[in-house]
Amino acid sequence: MILLYYIQEADKPSFLFKIFHIIKLEGNKIILPIDEKTTESKKLQKLARKTKRIFEKTRSKKIVLSKIVQKQEEYANLLYTYGLDIIEGKWLFEVLSNQVLDYILEKKEMKKEETKISILVNDLSENMLANVRKIAQEYKLVNIITNHREKFKKIEEQILEEDGIMITIGNNKQKGLAKAELILNVDFPSELINLYQIYEEAIIVNLRGNVKIEKKRFNGITINDYEIVVENEEEFDYDKKTKYKAHQIYEAKINKQQPFEQIMKQIKKDKVRITQLIGANTKL
Repeated sequence: MILLYYIQEADKPSFLFKIFHIIKLEGNKIILPIDEKTTESKKLQKLARKTKRIFEKTRSKKIVLSKIVQKQEEYANLLYTYGLDIIEGKWLFEVLSNQVLDYILEKKEMKKEETKISILVNDLSENMLANVRKIAQEYKLVNIITNHREKFKKIEEQILEEDGIMITIGNNKQKGLAKAELILNVDFPSELINLYQIYEEAIIVNLRGNVKIEKKRFNGITINDYEIVVENEEEFDYDKKTKYKAHQIYEAKINKQQPFEQIMKQIKKDKVRITQLIGANTKL
């Protein structure tokens, strides 16, 4: 039984495959008769319906889309409406948030003990809580900005009691982000984060969503995507190496129900390493 499918474009779809919207199924690969220039809405809708029928015959709902298929937003959005689980790599981004921060510090020649960091979060997962505790141990000042101060009171007390570390928790729109050099945005949408006074040169890492800063004086960097390498790989597939994003492939293979410590041990064993952080108009 196949639990994960990869959906990709055909290298050279024949005329008949294009005309009759024929989808090929090769093992765990679903191959669509499209290319980068495919824009016809009716065709994409028909391919989405045919893809849905494939999954109705299986117990799988998990899929990874190739780089080109991801650009077909109408097709991808229809798959979402069918209840399919499209792996985007955002879960792994959150898990790797400490490594992401280390990567930024190295590139920007910043020191942890001198760096102020703010974390924007309303819904703190167990994985992110573990990362927050580690961040609090290493950085000069850690400030959590949240609309649910009452939910984080126990976390604040727990970290102070068990780790002896003080973190600040608040929601001051004028001062909360005004001096933060690094901003780890867990789940604030664009319309919310833009209500805050933001340090002009801040580096903002958006873990769960793509956020745009609309402040005219903002000259910092907003990071919405990333890339990795996995040094210890057992499987080699040329299509996957070239057509897909490595972090989405890797996330798809992880058992997300494991304890955070086990996930991090696996990541360390596989020698997963951040190679690039991708912003709206820049890369690190």
